Amino acid sequence: MKELAIAIRNYNRDNYKEIIDTIKDVGFKNVFIEWYNNDLKLQEDILNYVNEKELNVIFAHLGYQNPNVLWLNGFEGEKEVDRYLNDLDVCKEKGFDLVVIHPTYEYSNPGISEIGLRRIMKIVSYAKELGINVAFENVELKGYLEYIISNIDLDNLGICFDVGHCNLFFDGDFDTKFFKDKVLVIHLHDNYKKEDDHNLPFDGTVDWDKAIKQINELNYNGYVVLECGYKNLYSNITIKEYYNLAYERGLKIIDMLQTDKK
Repeated sequence: MKELAIAIRNYNRDNYKEIIDTIKDVGFKNVFIEWYNNDLKLQEDILNYVNEKELNVIFAHLGYQNPNVLWLNGFEGEKEVDRYLNDLDVCKEKGFDLVVIHPTYEYSNPGISEIGLRRIMKIVSYAKELGINVAFENVELKGYLEYIISNIDLDNLGICFDVGHCNLFFDGDFDTKFFKDKVLVIHLHDNYKKEDDHNLPFDGTVDWDKAIKQINELNYNGYVVLECGYKNLYSNITIKEYYNLAYERGLKIIDMLQTDKK
């Protein structure tokens, strides 16, 4: 049976211990953390408490303050590469063997370029030296994942298939044939095609039957990962009720994935 995982969100900074306790209490064994460089002490505290509770960290989601500069000429692009290399050193130290990276940020299109490819090659190559896999996530702009995957032949490179982003930005369209066997991890969440809400699955407009078929067509067999956190839409229920609901929704996704394969 596939295993569930869920995000520990940095925006839950004020009650992260209660949330981590609850995540474990309702049955989750696996989590991922956000390593965004804008609050390293908070992230260290979260990681320490996750380890104390003996939860398994399946990957670190690296920051995306300005990945667009990777594709542009200039010193800022080189600084961004150095930031990612430093993040990878930290991830190696912490024992993470997978990171998720955004190739671009929002709808501002920097333009696909060879300088961007060279910089990303440097990041992925360094990760390979450290024994770390790198998954680039589908975000607002099409074409970048295809370009990266087509031009970098390293076995530690793959993608993160984000179902919520696919719904919001591309009306559920995804080239499962091209990306088959390239998916290292998935992000599951929902929205109403207006904002990147990161609601629990089935609280939005995602066509989950279609998404389940896509995941199976991609030949993905890893963790079933909920990229959701306690906020906004769920303020009328308790933290315990929210994560119980998250666990139930995750089990439903697992059942759908197994049923679709039959």
